[in-house]
Amino acid sequence: MRIDIVSKEFPPEVYGGAGVHVAELSRVLASRVDLRVHCFGAPREPDFHGAQVLTYGVPAELTQANPAVQTLGTDLDMLQGFAGADLIHSHTWYANLAGHLGSLLYGVPHVLSAHSLEPLRPWKAEQLGGGYALSSWVEKTAYDAASAIIAVSEGMRRDILRAYPEVTPGKVRVVHNGIDTVSWHPDEDPDGVRALGIDPDAPSVVFVGRNTRQKGVPFLLRAAALLPPEVQVVLCLGAADTPELAAETAALIEDLSQTRRGVVVIERMLPRHELLKVLTAATVFACPSIYEPLGIVNLEAMACGTAVVASATGGIPEVVDDGVTGLLVPLEQVADGTGTPLHPEVFVRDFAAALTAVVSDPLLAREMGEAGRQRAAKEFSWDAIAEATLDVYRSVLP
Repeated sequence: MRIDIVSKEFPPEVYGGAGVHVAELSRVLASRVDLRVHCFGAPREPDFHGAQVLTYGVPAELTQANPAVQTLGTDLDMLQGFAGADLIHSHTWYANLAGHLGSLLYGVPHVLSAHSLEPLRPWKAEQLGGGYALSSWVEKTAYDAASAIIAVSEGMRRDILRAYPEVTPGKVRVVHNGIDTVSWHPDEDPDGVRALGIDPDAPSVVFVGRNTRQKGVPFLLRAAALLPPEVQVVLCLGAADTPELAAETAALIEDLSQTRRGVVVIERMLPRHELLKVLTAATVFACPSIYEPLGIVNLEAMACGTAVVASATGGIPEVVDDGVTGLLVPLEQVADGTGTPLHPEVFVRDFAAALTAVVSDPLLAREMGEAGRQRAAKEFSWDAIAEATLDVYRSVLP
């Protein structure tokens, strides 16, 4: 059986949960099927754990085009490479058009994995302008026609059926994201975190992620102002999606730094060996997302033995066991697709209270962290996820 996976992200160009998912799934699938990975970006090594990797850049004539147009051009360039595939599996809207057209061109099933949904990310219009209308059209077209859709959580499955009511419910299957608890593990290194500006002997709240609207960073920064004064706030923060969000975040960080010590901002993507040290040293990991289909980052923190405080939205409640591996913060949201908290001040106050409850009780934090690592290893192994994915493939193959 030859499977062709299509993804915008692939190592070493990975910047989000979808890229992590594709890399780990490819690693374990490569020993089970004839696997080819088609990805965007710079040339890679042609072999990835036995999978053949093919890379596609933006067509030269589109380098000045809207980013959504560049994506569509790259998707079209991929089509010839699908010849001979038994099934095409695409990840995110960036790859969905390639999967859909490849299915039509070669008469093979198209399976897509839903890591996010365009209707639930309307703020992307700030980035893409009219390109957001294109990405939305691509996604809807692919979802309506796909042979099967893999949702990374039950919450995501519900979102799919709400966003795309014409999709047949029976073709939407849930296969969770996973975590490699061999690669993600506790790594105590006081000197290593000290070199990053973090005091390993002081309690700390850590955030890791991109600065997008969906990650809720401004809410966390407002909550951080309510934490006990001795608590460090460590932000491993990627670049903001828009100048407006960058300005808002910068102002909140400046205000926070004026009122408390121990505000540490690391504005780069930490390599795994450094991130392991930061997560292990954290008293609690914070995930204030207003939209999160599952949240691999929570699994990464749990695998490092760290308690998690997270908003109770999307697939997060399927990962964080409330009161056992961390705390879930209730989040009532406006029903307009933006994920905006209905009562922002209540969400901020509740999030601060949950963080304070964990960070002020080292024994509780340690017990939650230990329970989190056990849960990550038992419930979210990539081998189990690979087998569940293969079951989806078999269900649509002749």
